[in-house]
This record gives sequence, C-alpha cells and structure tokens, in this order.
Amino acid sequence: MISSLLLIDPQNDFCDPRGTLSVPGAVEDCQRIISMIERVGSQISSIYVTLDTHHLFHIANPSFWADENGNPPEPYTIITSDDVKSGKFRAAVPKYQNHAVEYVTALEKLGKYDLCIWPPHCLIGTWGHNVYPPLSDELLRWEGAQPGRVVEYAEKGSNVRTEHYSAIRAEVSDAADPSSRTNFALIERLKAADNIAIAGEAFSHCLANTTRDLIPLIPTEKLILLTDCSSNVAGFESLGEEFLQEVRKLGIRTMTSEDFLR
Repeated sequence: MISSLLLIDPQNDFCDPRGTLSVPGAVEDCQRIISMIERVGSQISSIYVTLDTHHLFHIANPSFWADENGNPPEPYTIITSDDVKSGKFRAAVPKYQNHAVEYVTALEKLGKYDLCIWPPHCLIGTWGHNVYPPLSDELLRWEGAQPGRVVEYAEKGSNVRTEHYSAIRAEVSDAADPSSRTNFALIERLKAADNIAIAGEAFSHCLANTTRDLIPLIPTEKLILLTDCSSNVAGFESLGEEFLQEVRKLGIRTMTSEDFLR
C-alpha cells in the first residue's frame, strides 16, 4: 500500500500568527500534521509540499491596481469586471490594462469568485515564503529517517498576470507560461499512490482548488481529505463549508489525522 501526503502551502505567512495572511487555526493544523508524521511517517511513501510563491507586483496584490485617485486598493477589496471597465479600478501600469479587463472577465465566467485583493504574502525570498519551522523540522526528520528519501516541493504563483490557488493549474492560464497550465508531472507522481492524504492551508482557497483540480485527473477513491489539518481564511468560512459538502457528495474520503493509516 503506497500512501502519499500532499501538504498545501504550509508557509509562515499562512501558518504563523505574525504572517501577513495568517489563517486562524493554522498553528494547530500544523501541530496535528506533525503529530501524524511522527506517528505514521514510516508508512508514508512520499510527501509533496506546495509553496505559494509571489512577487510584490501581482494581479491579486494592491500594487497592481489603482483607483480613480491613483491609490492602490485596500487588502480584501473585491474587483469586478464592471469596476475595471468603468474606471473605478485600473491597472497601475498601463501596459497591463487590457489584460486586467480580460482577466477579471475570465474569472467571472469561471463562476468561482471575483478577484480579491490580498495582503502581499509568500513573497519570494522572504520569511513569509518559508515553510512553518516546526513543520519544516519534522519534514527534515522524515527525510533523515531513511537515506535517499526526499520531500518534493512544488512552487506556484510567480506569474504576476494570474492567480494560482491550485497546485495543479492557474485560475486563468497564460498562453506564454507553461507553468500556469496543468502540472502533469505532479499528477503522474501522485497517481502512483493508493492513498493521497491532503492537508494544509487554506481550506477555503488553495486546498479547495487543488482538490477540485485533482478530482478529474486522479480516481476519487485515492483521495483523502484530512479535516482537522486545514482551516479557512477568516471571512471565507462559507467557501470552506461549500467545498466540504461538495467533496462528500463526490465520495471523497474525509477523516481526521488520527484516523489516517490507523
């Protein structure tokens, strides 16, 4: 029986209370993941860790946009296609204006949610981008317990023109950027497992979208959602509840970290 663990964005900016986009409950989520690895690490064949990876200038960050007075929007501002077309918000750099209109329009057609402006987070080369230290230490212990075993890391989100909640593909693919399209290399590695336990942050966003993108590509009987190892971004709890109902209807297994591989 081959069992894999897929950890979604367990980074300081999400998991540490000092993080710029700290998720309530993430510290406890990480501790439960650590306890699980300590308990059943010898039975886990592979661990994959995704990393949100951003530039300061990014389509979901304030610096990409300007309002009618030339000021950047506040974090958690929602920008719609009507807002961009009316001039309520525009691209701060003129060469991105056409793309800005096209992007928010494409997002709305997908029907998931409108563009939300986030506090800058998981910036490349910063403390916030690093894996939460207690969990990072446990991952190193897992590697060291068996020579030759490595945690595999997958970065996402460095394309400034699109959002990349899911570890599998960007919200709107960029024709000029292969990394914004389906990550078949990761999919093929995950397919080798009989059980794929999914945990990390945040339940309402990156974990939800990664799982949704896995469903058409990997048999659902392989997927396991660890319900006590992920939390919602504050204010977006309804998205998390909708996602949980969705996966249960599809027959994806849900369990706690204490039950995994018991």
